[in-house]
Amino acid sequence: MLALPAFDLRDELHRTHSGAFAWAVHCCRGDRDEAEEVLHVAYAKVLEGRARFEERSTFRTWFFGVIRLTAHEQRRWRWLQFTRLERWWQDTEGERDDDDRHAHAEDERIPALRAALGRLSRRQQEILHLVFYESLTIQDAANVLAMPVGTARTHYERGKARLRALLAEEPTP
Repeated sequence: MLALPAFDLRDELHRTHSGAFAWAVHCCRGDRDEAEEVLHVAYAKVLEGRARFEERSTFRTWFFGVIRLTAHEQRRWRWLQFTRLERWWQDTEGERDDDDRHAHAEDERIPALRAALGRLSRRQQEILHLVFYESLTIQDAANVLAMPVGTARTHYERGKARLRALLAEEPTP
């Protein structure tokens, strides 16, 4: 059981929720869905004791700092995962001229990648998300999805192949 400080941590979190959500939206550049996720992670950090209020400032000030740092961590994590998926995509396309490979790659490919991911089956989306974005092994992803590892491997391979085909259909800028 979590030992709570002299004040009631849950009451403080409840009191600051409205402002905390507004701050999270700001930290997430207006993306409300991302802000919900950031706020959820920030609450989890506090309630699990991974972020501790040491009363060096007001609770609100401290918690807003936790939100800001969490938003930064989440943004960096998504960027790293997208970079990993982008690297895989480039590796599967074969050798290309370096200038061609890097020119406008991230900005122009993000919408195409998102659209292509949206056209995969639900299971393929889930397995690719867990492996590429959450850094799970196929075995771990299979456990999360409550499916045999062989089935997960099949969805993973078919998802990658379908994604590759869908991205090849996209007109190049």
